[in-house]
Amino acid sequence: MPIHSFPTTRFTAATAPGGLPLLGHAPALLRRPFDFVAGLAAHGDLVRLRLGPLDAYVACHPELVRRLLDEDHAHDGGGPAPDSAPEAPGDGLAACPATAHRRRQRMLQPAFHRARLPGYAAMTAEEIAGTTAPWRDGDVIDVPAAMYRLTTAVTARCLFAGHDRAGALPGQASMDAIVRGAGRRVMMPLPGAGRLPTPGNRRYRRARQDLREVTGRLIADYRADGTDHHDLLSVLLGAVDEDGQGLSDAEIHDQVVTFLLAGTETTAATLSWAWTLLAANPAVRERLHAELDTVLDGRPARHDDLPALPLTARIVSETLRLYPPVWLLSRTLTADTRLGGHRVPAGATVLVSPYLLHRRADVFPCPGRFDPDRWLTTARPAAGTYAPFGLGARSCLGDTFGTTEAVLAIATIAARWTITPTPGRPVRPVRGLSLSPRPFTATLTRR
Repeated sequence: MPIHSFPTTRFTAATAPGGLPLLGHAPALLRRPFDFVAGLAAHGDLVRLRLGPLDAYVACHPELVRRLLDEDHAHDGGGPAPDSAPEAPGDGLAACPATAHRRRQRMLQPAFHRARLPGYAAMTAEEIAGTTAPWRDGDVIDVPAAMYRLTTAVTARCLFAGHDRAGALPGQASMDAIVRGAGRRVMMPLPGAGRLPTPGNRRYRRARQDLREVTGRLIADYRADGTDHHDLLSVLLGAVDEDGQGLSDAEIHDQVVTFLLAGTETTAATLSWAWTLLAANPAVRERLHAELDTVLDGRPARHDDLPALPLTARIVSETLRLYPPVWLLSRTLTADTRLGGHRVPAGATVLVSPYLLHRRADVFPCPGRFDPDRWLTTARPAAGTYAPFGLGARSCLGDTFGTTEAVLAIATIAARWTITPTPGRPVRPVRGLSLSPRPFTATLTRR
């Protein structure tokens, strides 16, 4: 079997301490995943974990991460439990094998071409304004739930602009069941555990079936209509590869589910974290308000405003650094490989954590501090150091769409409202597919 090598002379390797008999490091990863993963860099550049009967290797050094993800000939998508139940996106762009991924990525790139962004931004601005219109001064809201409703409306509009979207999508409880169920499967240390008849697994399977039925109806409606609605579903239906072959209904379904999950959960989490960070840093919030008062004067933000909102954009970048929505990535090696000069066998899982990378003090001084101005001098961070949407061939196609949506949402909302989290209960992350905060409330104050 061939040995693939990523040349290096300086990487160190170690086994993480504290593994338990039989279970290894799985309990620590499940109980306190963020602290556990962030602390691995102190042990080496390539750190071996034992997850039940499986081994996994965490790439902790940015240069090692860059070479691993950019030179993707020796690995494929995968996870600690490759024979567990399928993930929510099924065979979507986020989870399909490398051979299928290259074809589908080329077919789907036109959906996120820069020329389409102004149109998506216009839809986004309308949905933000409509979703926040019922807010009243003094209201107390569940912030993650409110941001989730907002991003669901935006994503549904950009996916299905030609459809009456009211009631077309599953409810938040179903979407939560999918996101949390998929998160458990990504981190599941024991093969087959996703098929056990637990309440969580049953909710997950029911929610996946509901979502499949909804997207199936929408695909059928669009095929029958035959009109280009200039939305994402129209692009999927019209996409063809170099041989002139289009996507099957099953492939389109999987891409729709991938876009729907990525477009709602990740951006909602980013917005929720942003409000907590701004509330804890009033000096930054005052500067944000000054920028928005100058540029917007109370009106909703538009795509044309983006160049005039540099602080707002830096706030999004810094929020994504501290709380990257895609906080843990996994790859399965397809051949015996040398990572940083250390042999890792074919079939092994290699994990990459943007959460860990973003908290390296040698890359980001005072990494725990919320400092949007660090991006004044770090506009283009070195490859492998900043990866809120992944890296390499599998980085998110919709990253610019997501950041644009977040900037427009923060600008439009902060221009009119101050969001103050209820004191007394720290906002903590929830273990799952994305780095989302636990539910928390906040008071709205009209500016």
